[in-house]
Order: sequence, then C-alpha cells, then structure tokens
Amino acid sequence: MASLAEIRAKLKEQESRGSDNNQRSGGDNSIYPFWNLKEGQEAVVRFLPDGNTDNTFFWVERAMIKLPFAGIKGETDSKQTIVNVPCVEMYGETCPILSEVRGWFKDPALEDMGRKYWKKRSYIFQGFVVEDGLKEDSKPENSIRRFIIGPQIFQLIRGALLDPD
Repeated sequence: MASLAEIRAKLKEQESRGSDNNQRSGGDNSIYPFWNLKEGQEAVVRFLPDGNTDNTFFWVERAMIKLPFAGIKGETDSKQTIVNVPCVEMYGETCPILSEVRGWFKDPALEDMGRKYWKKRSYIFQGFVVEDGLKEDSKPENSIRRFIIGPQIFQLIRGALLDPD
C-alpha cells in the first residue's frame, strides 16, 4: 500500500496536470467535452445507433437531481459538495425526492427551492468525433465517445431531424 506522502504527491501531480490542460483527472475520458470549444471552433461528430433495439432513437434521455450539501462531516474547511443522483423515475419507479418536492410547488415560498431540487433533463448520445475541434492530446483507447447534450442543443438536433430539407 502507498504511503500518505506518495498518495499526496500523486494527487498534487494530477491536480497540476488537470489545471494545466483544463481537463478532469481520472475517468476513462469517453465523454467528449464539446463545451470547451471556443467560439468559432467546431467539431464534426457522427452519432451511432443505440445498442438497445427497443429504443427507436439513437439517444437516451436521462434525469439527474443535484443534491447540495454544506460540506463533509468532520472537515472544518470543506466547501459545498454537490452530489448528482439519477432520478429513479427513469426506471419506472417512484422517486422519493420528487414525491417530496412536488408538494413544494403548491406553496409560493417553497417554489424556488422546489426548482433547485427538481430533476434536470439531458440526453446521452454516442458516436465518433470525426473532426476534433479541441485537438485533444489524450484520446481514449475506445474511439466511441459519449456526448451529454443539454435541452437547448437537443432541441436543435431534434429540429434538424424534423426538417424535411
């Protein structure tokens, strides 16, 4: 097992690499960070069909709930921590968080807090990055990338699919 000094050195190395390259540390790098494109830059992607043959579309809708916490128990200088949890309504079950929050919308005083804890919708696509506008240094081993698309960009994609021209 590594010593505490070795663990700290490794964490500092990852932190400095992440801040230099503006990249996250860890993970498999399969999510393409298109949001880091500067204005005027572009990337060309090719979406792939969903592996689920029952899914008509080539994307999957997801609903996530952000749960903010004041910090980590036992730490004096911890910052606010936000935990993203999937809303279980995606799986056909009753979501206990939304069951509680729904009632808040009936009270004007709690409506803003209800919006804070309400599920946020996004869409997961998969595909290839044909032309990389980011010029990534470290590409993942698997060339199939995931794209987490927000509602605004999804509406553009949807509109393009519905446009007969």
